[in-house]
Amino acid sequence: MAVPPSSPAGDAPTASGSRGGLMVLCAVALLVLAMSLLGGNDTSADSSRPPLAPGAGASAPAVGGPTAAADPPAEDPPTADPTGADRTAALPRSRPVRLLIPEISVDAPFTDLAIGENRQLQPPPANDTNLVGWYAKGVSPGETGTSIIAGHVDTKTSAAVFARLDQLDEGDVFHVERADGRTASFVVDSLETFAKDAFPSSRVYGDADRPEVRLITCAGDYDRKVKDYTDNLVVFAHLV
Repeated sequence: MAVPPSSPAGDAPTASGSRGGLMVLCAVALLVLAMSLLGGNDTSADSSRPPLAPGAGASAPAVGGPTAAADPPAEDPPTADPTGADRTAALPRSRPVRLLIPEISVDAPFTDLAIGENRQLQPPPANDTNLVGWYAKGVSPGETGTSIIAGHVDTKTSAAVFARLDQLDEGDVFHVERADGRTASFVVDSLETFAKDAFPSSRVYGDADRPEVRLITCAGDYDRKVKDYTDNLVVFAHLV
């Protein structure tokens, strides 16, 4: 796996505190190859496209605010799984606008994230510590499939939106407010930490047959040599 981008300034941690201090901004290592495993759709509200082909993310739009395209009118989702399984019905596509995690006091707006020239998912801007990003060419939260949400654990100057993500427990519930006026609620299935040089892309990004979300941030020790954390923390969750 490629090494994630380092801090723009390349500075080392400057203060002590949780997780070994207020560390340098870290980018989540999300490769285009991994993203090709997503059952992704384009950000356009009026179109639905097949999963991304390997390497397709290179032409994704740059990071920015929520797409200006209007979301489709709310529709009634299917009420039953054709297999007879007991599960919450998926929602239609709609961009997320706000992430609410009551257990760790997160109340943050979304920005779109895309694949950059380094073939990794661009992280949310570092100048706003209360901001999360979603992979906008992938599944939107509430749709069938795997939706990817990333956020910083800290920056060069302060703790960031996912500073307490590791304090979530199995069974905790968080919410994604959507542009169509609906709120998608997710229950935490598990939290797992993976070394960045042994990241299980297929497991984390692989498509799902129900609406699921991955919350991803940096974890582990700060490696001064590469100016990044050694691990990623992943929260696995599903729609309820």
